[in-house]
Amino acid sequence: MSMHDHRGRFAALTFASNEAHPPFLRSLTRYEKAMQLVAINVHIHARRRLAEDCVVDGIMLTRREFECLKWAACGKSAWDISQILGVSKRTVTFHQENAKAKLGVRTINQAVVRMAARARS
Repeated sequence: MSMHDHRGRFAALTFASNEAHPPFLRSLTRYEKAMQLVAINVHIHARRRLAEDCVVDGIMLTRREFECLKWAACGKSAWDISQILGVSKRTVTFHQENAKAKLGVRTINQAVVRMAARARS
């Protein structure tokens, strides 16, 4: 069963069996509309679960961009964050710059404020 959302993203849910003619297949045919609703709800739940923490004002940040901003909100420098995440300072700066560009701000502090405002709403 394939699912598409208004942003062009899609997902698929497949039911499989090791039997040639599984009884479940008759149920799928009989309850096709209900199974589509189940598939859509699974898709919605999975997308929310995987991405809800990384959305700021409707803008999707990567997990790493969000994580770098979160540590910056705790007062950590790019060097501190690099040590915490086990990456280079340049990598942290790269993710922070991407986050700033996506959020349309010039400084890390502005990005952190936008992220904090999201947490309060």
